[in-house]
Amino acid sequence: MDEIDRSIINQLQRGFPICERPYEEAANSLGISEADLIGRIESLLEDKTLTRFGPMYQIEKAGGAFTLAAMSIPEDEFDKVAEQVNQFPEIAHNYERVHKLNMWFVLGTESPEEIASTIERIEQETGYKVYNMPKLEEFYVGLYFPV
Repeated sequence: MDEIDRSIINQLQRGFPICERPYEEAANSLGISEADLIGRIESLLEDKTLTRFGPMYQIEKAGGAFTLAAMSIPEDEFDKVAEQVNQFPEIAHNYERVHKLNMWFVLGTESPEEIASTIERIEQETGYKVYNMPKLEEFYVGLYFPV
């Protein structure tokens, strides 16, 4: 990673232009070409320096819903169940924790009513209980990791 990559990561964490040519505008402010910016973002994603590049939506404002869910999965079944859970298009991401509830995932649906039915489908597919942990209150943190 060079200084330009660092500048890209630092600047784009703070926001991305909303306009007809957002990559061009962002590239201009970084002093590079639009093609260079796009290529560098692709490289940072390919080499796993970045795991994701994209917008964060408040899905509730569009009528959808998110929830955090957890499961308690025996260690020898974890990979199999993770694969089953990840097959659901409603799963945003899934990760393992060292805890009795060792599988955690974010579930996003087009409507709040679909949360319960998706959880039920996951339970039927895996044979394990899903613990739904909906957010009760939202806080804006303004997370930023300078590189």
